[in-house]
Amino acid sequence: MPSHDTPTDVPRPAPAQAATPGVPPARLDEQQLLRELETIHRTRHDTLLHGSSDALATHNARMAELEGEYLRRHPRRWVASGRTRSGARARTGS
Repeated sequence: MPSHDTPTDVPRPAPAQAATPGVPPARLDEQQLLRELETIHRTRHDTLLHGSSDALATHNARMAELEGEYLRRHPRRWVASGRTRSGARARTGS
């Protein structure tokens, strides 16, 4: 019998060509894409902690699709200096 700390339902990566539920991200307008991203990020923690392996794999695949579409549309998006390596080093004094 596995101990409490031993994972019994280890997530596995989604197949590279598996279709995820929902509208293909390229077909979403900008507002829809942002709304989908907000929703998937909001539900991420609960899915990680309490979702089945299949639910987590689907969540991972959908998140990657949505984020990939956002980055495709916004390749020159503004990046906060604090979210870079040098910015992090400046915060910690490293």
